[in-house]
Amino acid sequence: QVQAVESGGGFVQPRGSLRLSCAASGSIFTIDSMAWYPQAPGKQRALVAHITNDGSTNYGDSVKGRFTISRDNAKNTMYLQMNNLKPEDTAVYYCNARIWAVGRHIDDYWGQGTQVTVSS
Repeated sequence: QVQAVESGGGFVQPRGSLRLSCAASGSIFTIDSMAWYPQAPGKQRALVAHITNDGSTNYGDSVKGRFTISRDNAKNTMYLQMNNLKPEDTAVYYCNARIWAVGRHIDDYWGQGTQVTVSS
């Protein structure tokens, strides 16, 4: 059974920083791309950061220069370093991983989400 689990959310004041982690585990053959999707109250999930298996990255305009996505392939783990946080970054952050599980086709796996709240 393959799963992805986020951690690292919390409460922070504006201009503060947080680091999120997403660890994939189970019968994994290989992980393709990984990404972060925050979902604010009353809104749909929106992609803010994406990383390929060779480390190429892309960011949404709202987080460019403030967020950095990275991954450790040896640990099957992805990170999101969030700096200069703003109240509008408040959301539940979901990680997505496209994984080839052993004996299966590639599929999307989602974590359970971790809450990030930015407020003074």
